[in-house]
Amino acid sequence: MTEPLPAPDRRRPWSRRTRLGVDLTLAIPLFLLETAWLVLDWIYGYGLDVWAAQGEQAHIDAAGLAHIGRVRMLLIAVLILAVLAAIFRARWTVITHLLVALLACGSLTAAQHEWDHSHAPPPAVSATARTAEIAARGPSHVVTCCRRLAEPLHLRAEAPP
Repeated sequence: MTEPLPAPDRRRPWSRRTRLGVDLTLAIPLFLLETAWLVLDWIYGYGLDVWAAQGEQAHIDAAGLAHIGRVRMLLIAVLILAVLAAIFRARWTVITHLLVALLACGSLTAAQHEWDHSHAPPPAVSATARTAEIAARGPSHVVTCCRRLAEPLHLRAEAPP
């Protein structure tokens, strides 16, 4: 009667490796689900939105940005699940989640590259080209521009040059 109660057996998730059967049971369906989500979102989420836009650039841009946002969220979710699997020492689940993260990263890179390529800023006009444009307008325009630049701001007329 004087014996103390045994201490409760605490099992921390990182204390033992997850069994192979449980690890593979989680890894394979999650890998297939996440990969299928990527492919189906690219085809049906983005592809059908672009098709439904019927050439309207604003709708196509909105579909592209929405797709980029969805892939970014999937990438974040997959990386969080990979960290949780690493805490539980489920190595095959970690490996499959990192593979899906690589696929999502590649898909995100491709989508952002396509967006950047279709929305390139206009080329910058050099000072030489601007000077040649002013000179082509004639000497009176050059004199007017120089006078306008020389006078103080408060004395300038409101009319454009």
